[in-house]
Amino acid sequence: MGRGPDARFFERLPSLTVGALAERIGGEILRGGDRTVSAVAPLPTASEGDVAFLGDRRFLPALAESGAGCVIVPASALEAVPAGAAVIVSPEAQAAWARASLLFHRPIPLSASLTVEQAAEDDSVVVEPGVILGDGVRIGRGSRIGANTVIGPGVQIGRDCVIGSNVTVGFALIGDRVRLLSGARIGEPGFGAAGSRGGPIDVPQLGRVILQDGVSVGANTCIDRGAYDDTVIGENTKIDNLVMIGHNCVIGRNCLLAANTGLSGSVTVGDGVMFGGKAGVGDHLSIGEAARVAAGAGVLQDIPAGETWSGYPAKPLRQFLREAVWLAKQASGKARAGKAGND
Repeated sequence: MGRGPDARFFERLPSLTVGALAERIGGEILRGGDRTVSAVAPLPTASEGDVAFLGDRRFLPALAESGAGCVIVPASALEAVPAGAAVIVSPEAQAAWARASLLFHRPIPLSASLTVEQAAEDDSVVVEPGVILGDGVRIGRGSRIGANTVIGPGVQIGRDCVIGSNVTVGFALIGDRVRLLSGARIGEPGFGAAGSRGGPIDVPQLGRVILQDGVSVGANTCIDRGAYDDTVIGENTKIDNLVMIGHNCVIGRNCLLAANTGLSGSVTVGDGVMFGGKAGVGDHLSIGEAARVAAGAGVLQDIPAGETWSGYPAKPLRQFLREAVWLAKQASGKARAGKAGND
């Protein structure tokens, strides 16, 4: 089995037989009802005790190669199910998998608060009034936690960090010399919903946030935890105020993200990338190393390394400027023609 949800943040609930699971999530057992399963996982990393699902036929090759002990699939995908897997058939496979997630994994609640002495590496740690430290929190030497901040259970904070007031941090591992300005929200659940007959349901978010050494996060910025894997912010990356980073994003080292930038889920960003203010990036895209995304750009396709893109939809800068000049000339010509016709 793969890493699975981190035990510092998620409680593992009792195992179930596939038959009992099917009854509780709404599905028809095709085979393997007496097999025992104890966790959920994506198709590529699932193993014998895990439940995986197929939500899109694009992932049929991953289904055929999966080591999952049980798979939840629509009837149309049965031909790709591995011979050794137990099978639950459901027309809403992702929603059924989301229900299964709730049966196997539960976020550890903030039910107790540690003292500074219990959480801190030594007496150089400063914790201002009103701070809440969940069970299992560890804070490295020389770090300071601002007033009324909440650090959730299991969070690990490195040395010489500065965390502002009214910050919330959960499901996160934080390196050394990290700065989180006031109101930052680290580790909230990512936006994920699955369709069902009763309407969309939330997909549990079982991953973490990793902030590497030297990262800065601006005021009121939100960084969602991963859906199953991790959201990762690379070393020395600087993030402005009011930035939104979706679940499963992986951002490289030494990147700059200006205010109001928004990255959808599962975006991969290389080292040294720069985003201007209000830049937006669609999900599952890749931004190459040292690329630049202009302010207000709307990125709907991958950007190669070293290129500068602008506009909506974003295009290479020279192409965008040529098209802008051409449009301006067309508009100017029509305006002159209309004026001449009125004379």
